[in-house]
Amino acid sequence: MDGQVAVPPDPNTRAQILHLVIHDGPISAVGIAAKLDLAQAGIRRHLGELEAAGLVERHPVTVPERGRGRPAHYYVASARAHRQLESEAHAMAIQALEYLKAVAGGEAVEGFAEQRSGSLEERYRTVVEAVGGDIGDRMRALAGALNEDGYEATVRPGPGGLTLQLCQGHCPVQQVAAVFPELCEAETQAIARLLGVHVQRLATLAGGEHVCTTTVPLGLRDPKRFPAARPAKQKKEGAA
Repeated sequence: MDGQVAVPPDPNTRAQILHLVIHDGPISAVGIAAKLDLAQAGIRRHLGELEAAGLVERHPVTVPERGRGRPAHYYVASARAHRQLESEAHAMAIQALEYLKAVAGGEAVEGFAEQRSGSLEERYRTVVEAVGGDIGDRMRALAGALNEDGYEATVRPGPGGLTLQLCQGHCPVQQVAAVFPELCEAETQAIARLLGVHVQRLATLAGGEHVCTTTVPLGLRDPKRFPAARPAKQKKEGAA
């Protein structure tokens, strides 16, 4: 031994790096180092350990010509990382929905998905409506609300500058949605109503992609086609 004591890797730093990869991926070591204000060498060491553990994967990204030097590697969270973030309750949720479908049919599952997305929509509407009619402002407000529920959402420019993309780096119900895509479909419609425009879901974590991506046109809202509010259900007299 040379008398030096090896310093063990900081698990908190590694957790921060994994969080950034989930939230902002695809992201490079340079990008992570800038956000955490840490040395790139240490970031690359942690990324190597996360990659060896199967928690992050290298993702092909087209970058400008770099010339000589270290090539750029971009990272996304692996399916294993997403599974670790999900609770074991998902297995029970899948069993419950399978039972519901067997007993009451597929329409019952669709009704559950719409009820769930409607509940989220009601909670998010106040935040989204508070920022006014600008699509970008509404998307950023929605992303912030989604993050409160663990979706790791960001807003990014779309190709050509004519769209924005709402990207969700984590889905709390990913395993359930992989079996019942009705959850994703209902969520997409809720996003359209909240933003007041037609949106298109390009990719989903449940479908095997590294992020849920919803593209939103930078056009005017159409309140007639996409009303900002859902009609509230009336309680029957005498109901609790």
